[in-house]
Amino acid sequence: MANEFIAEGIVIADTVTKLGDECPGNVLIGASHGGVYATYLACKAGVRGIILNDAGRGKDDAGIGGGAYCQDLAIPYATVDTMTARIGNGRDMAARGTISFANPLAAELGVEAGMTSRAAAEKLQAAELSQMPVPVYEEARSELLAAAGERQVVIVDSASLVYPEDAGRIIVTGSHGALLGGEAGSALMVDAFAAFYNDAGGGADGIGYSRLAALDERNIVAGTVAAMSARIGDGRSTYGDGTLSHVNQTAAGFGAEVGRPLKDFIAGIVGS
Repeated sequence: MANEFIAEGIVIADTVTKLGDECPGNVLIGASHGGVYATYLACKAGVRGIILNDAGRGKDDAGIGGGAYCQDLAIPYATVDTMTARIGNGRDMAARGTISFANPLAAELGVEAGMTSRAAAEKLQAAELSQMPVPVYEEARSELLAAAGERQVVIVDSASLVYPEDAGRIIVTGSHGALLGGEAGSALMVDAFAAFYNDAGGGADGIGYSRLAALDERNIVAGTVAAMSARIGDGRSTYGDGTLSHVNQTAAGFGAEVGRPLKDFIAGIVGS
């Protein structure tokens, strides 16, 4: 779905990785998780206020980690409960989303848990547009040293940081495992050997792991880690802390099992 206005001054988007000229000065209902990296991308777009998905909050409350980040930048921020609207789907976020969290700036404008995302967005329109510079987010992508004959493991905070040269590699992301706008083509931009995501607490309609079946169709090993086991938006936490919560059939063929530490499973497939 292309980003669109649902009312004057309110924009919806399936992902904050594809924001454009429609955003500056407006309120964004973005269907990305509410972690710091996704929030950084929204702030960089010049929005007046932000509503994202809490992704089940997860480990260390990472799914609402953008709240404090925005508070420091004088930007009101809120999230919707991941079980009320599909993460990765802006229209559903606007239609069904129920607020689960608001930072102090958003609360001062009247945003509170239990209200609809649309009502919250209308309240955020009263915010003053922040003039504070958005600091650069560092080290969102890294590559592990690979021994001779092993596949490269690439760790990214967002799946948007996957590059064409990552074809055939093992990709570990901090992103949620939902298809964007329900489109199978959004599962992964390259034909990697394997790809792993955060399940965002499962999400409404089980959307938080919907990429896995789409990647099965491409014979790509894929799985999600439980949101409570790893910080969403943090690829290193996915790799180092994550425990598999869902795996596709291709992954199961390589011995992937729910409950297995992701790092342990990857150690077993780098030589494949």
